[in-house]
Amino acid sequence: MSSRDAVEAHLARIADRDPQLAAFVTVDAETARRAAEICDGASAPVGPLHGVPVAIKDLTDTAGLATTYGSVLFRDHVPAEDDLVVARLRRAGAVILGKTNTPEFGFGAVCTNKLCGPTRNPVDTALTSGGSFCDVASIRPTPGRIPSPRRPLGWDMLATHGFLARGVDDLELTLSVCGGGDANDPLSIGIAGEDPLLTGRPRIAVTPDFGVAPVSREVRARFTTACDMLAGVAAVVPSSPDCSGAIETFRTLRATHIANSYGELLRTRRAELTPTVIWNIEAGAKLSAEDYLNAERRRTSIYRSFRELFTCTDFLVAPAASVFPWPNEISDVAAIDGVELETPIDYLAVTFIVSLVGFPVLTLPARRGKNELPFGIQIIAPPACESRLFAFGRALDNELGFSHRRPPL
Repeated sequence: MSSRDAVEAHLARIADRDPQLAAFVTVDAETARRAAEICDGASAPVGPLHGVPVAIKDLTDTAGLATTYGSVLFRDHVPAEDDLVVARLRRAGAVILGKTNTPEFGFGAVCTNKLCGPTRNPVDTALTSGGSFCDVASIRPTPGRIPSPRRPLGWDMLATHGFLARGVDDLELTLSVCGGGDANDPLSIGIAGEDPLLTGRPRIAVTPDFGVAPVSREVRARFTTACDMLAGVAAVVPSSPDCSGAIETFRTLRATHIANSYGELLRTRRAELTPTVIWNIEAGAKLSAEDYLNAERRRTSIYRSFRELFTCTDFLVAPAASVFPWPNEISDVAAIDGVELETPIDYLAVTFIVSLVGFPVLTLPARRGKNELPFGIQIIAPPACESRLFAFGRALDNELGFSHRRPPL
């Protein structure tokens, strides 16, 4: 197949299905076609991703292609330069099809904003897209593995670039071309540590909630089933690092960063912001320097507890979400199993606890019955151990069928 053939097949699928799914904010068909023709006309492969169609979340700058950050304030924003991760994808031969939808500035798990959405779940279009998880695989690497040299807060590791794909091999290949240090990202210095592949039967600690995260009964039941399957390929032991105070710690750090970055927009453009963004900024504006430093102190303790757990286990496994996808008409999860949550972000705790400490995470779809909604597990490893994650992920795909299944569109 030529690159042009692959691109045309993707563009046709987008034209056919995206009016229903609202996954794309912008489709750049003509530029994609030109890039594909360059690949097809080359005398040798352009790079490891020669001619492969990809899409970029609309939080990441793309030169010459609108980047809205999911906000009407940036409706007409066209960056002059690519973000480094995009530049590396292009150099590897990838063909960028367009930009995919996001909550405004990425705040929240519901892909809707004043420009586009809601992005609908392909398994059931009445439901949300589940925080970007629709029976696919993903990698959230160690912060710094993919540098962000223009990030204003150089030591901020709450957010990092990652990838979604059908399977583990695609994730590993893409990370291999986008990783590597950059002198302007302090987190990327020295990230290439030792990552020996495991021998023998892996040791897995499993936890449904890290001892603190609100998780629904439905998710707990599916997680138990997944853990029973994992016991066929690994030594499985219920265990968790000490995460007491983790939810409050993340709330504080995230809110202060958001208020620092977007506070001026709240003062000058409030009417154009979504309610979720307004809530996030206002939450941070109430916090003091002492609040922030106390949160950093607690984060350090939680990080060390994770490190301690990994002295006696190879992987830590948890659910990839606290609830199953909910109706698109509901903006955020306010309660789980009838118990009201304190803030609009608490239902994300089962994933943001891992973001808090910066350990790499491979997410895989667990095997599911014919009428069951997609359900995924997080597989967590020590920092800089992505190769270990990929190897184990391949084993779960091959031996347990933890892999993508085409949605019944």
